[in-house]
Amino acid sequence: MAYWVVKAVLTPILRFLFKVRVEGAEHVPAEGAAILASNHVSFSDSVFLPMVLKRRITFVAKAEYFEDPKTAWFFRAVGQIPIQREGGSASERALASARDVLNRGNLFGIYPEGTRSPDGRLYRGKTGVARLSLQTNTPILPVAMVGTREAQPIGQVKPNFFMPITVRIGRPLDFSRFADRLDDPLVLRQITDEVMFELRDLSGQEYVDRYAKRKSDVDDAPPPPARIGAVA
Repeated sequence: MAYWVVKAVLTPILRFLFKVRVEGAEHVPAEGAAILASNHVSFSDSVFLPMVLKRRITFVAKAEYFEDPKTAWFFRAVGQIPIQREGGSASERALASARDVLNRGNLFGIYPEGTRSPDGRLYRGKTGVARLSLQTNTPILPVAMVGTREAQPIGQVKPNFFMPITVRIGRPLDFSRFADRLDDPLVLRQITDEVMFELRDLSGQEYVDRYAKRKSDVDDAPPPPARIGAVA
């Protein structure tokens, strides 16, 4: 109930304050499970994507958001799943919760990069999205968030109002042909790379074939050439 209340309150406000456009909404199934794999360039990505969908979507969120009183109420209200950055058992529990969401026939949102892009480029995806897809026999819909970084850059609390924002949803990617290779790292990397290159095409971002780091850790060196099929 809290999810729909928050959505009902925020949607008209956000549509007034920003020029929001959605492309490819017809690719989201009217019912049944689907994974929406999105690029991640702003905190507001997790606000604008749910806003344009008719169905509820659940995300994995950083555990820090649940520890900060300024954000904990919002993430709890909309039923998001906390996950620890350090990995291990906490991450496995979060992925198990994600599988529960999908096994109930619902939509699940994930950022394959694992963190926000520090510079607006698209970074190498982590293979959790592929593992979820194979374990639940669920299609992956690539989603490009365009303009959210300009509307609310990293570290900026107050957004830049009246900026154009586009949510671009691609066609579902079906990987059921790999159903018998759930634990094959080459298959997991192949699936993840295919998702990331779809995101690159949808978003127009430059692709960087290394994992994203926090902004303070990123240097200005040019990215290495992309390698399709590399193993994590």
